[in-house]
Amino acid sequence: MTRNERNWLLVAPAAGWFLVMLVLPLSVVLIFSFGERGAAGGYVPAFTFEQYANLPARLTAFKNTLILAPLGTLAAMLIAYPLAYQLAVRTSAKWKTLLLVLVIVPFWTSILIRSYAWIFILGGRGIPALLEAVGIGGVQLIYTPFAVLVGIVYGYLPLMVFPIYVSLDRLDKRLLEASSDLGARPLATFFKVTVPLSIPGVATGCMLVFILLMGEFLIPALLGGGKVFFVGNALVDLFLQSRNWAYGSAVAFTLILIMLVTVTLYMRVIARLNTQRDDMSVM
Repeated sequence: MTRNERNWLLVAPAAGWFLVMLVLPLSVVLIFSFGERGAAGGYVPAFTFEQYANLPARLTAFKNTLILAPLGTLAAMLIAYPLAYQLAVRTSAKWKTLLLVLVIVPFWTSILIRSYAWIFILGGRGIPALLEAVGIGGVQLIYTPFAVLVGIVYGYLPLMVFPIYVSLDRLDKRLLEASSDLGARPLATFFKVTVPLSIPGVATGCMLVFILLMGEFLIPALLGGGKVFFVGNALVDLFLQSRNWAYGSAVAFTLILIMLVTVTLYMRVIARLNTQRDDMSVM
């Protein structure tokens, strides 16, 4: 057996899984998107662009998704980075394991239960009641974009923490010492040494959270209360309630295209930043 044959043999299981679980379903969605809704719902074979022409009817869902998903990703990153930095750089080895377990603990509980907890916290008997007790009344937190943003940041924060933590934990501490020996202040060392070297972890965490948020539907459904909904909520309605599979496929495929373009542009930016970082390290 030649080397190329062995390579193909090793790649075959992953390629087969990729074909069956990703390429074929996406092909079905693409075909359905050019069809029509049957009289009793479902799909009727056709070739029409009518479903794509009706996309503006779901503009609100796309707008909410394209605003709150990036905002949620950014907020999660801004919260996760200091936490990951504290765990990786500032925490002694004997405490790291315990603190990392505490970060993972929320995943031991269903996202449904955690979302209901936030409904109580942000609802009338939670934070608004406390604010009213100190003379600040009329505050509406639940069923708002803010509530959805809080829910998605809380729900996906651990997925942002761990890639950044791994990147910072592998950081060569001698580089930090060398920067200090050369006269750099701690803040300068952080922004010129630590942050550039942790870009791969930040990029992985942001991509992981962003992709999952683009398809989120449970948190907007619970914390948005039908007033703030994502494309995922629109897809649930179209496929399971309206049974308009053709229109739902067009919405789903459009979302996939938006994600592909966004992720491609993001990866190019990250690649450019990594190239600049490598050039600086060589100099």
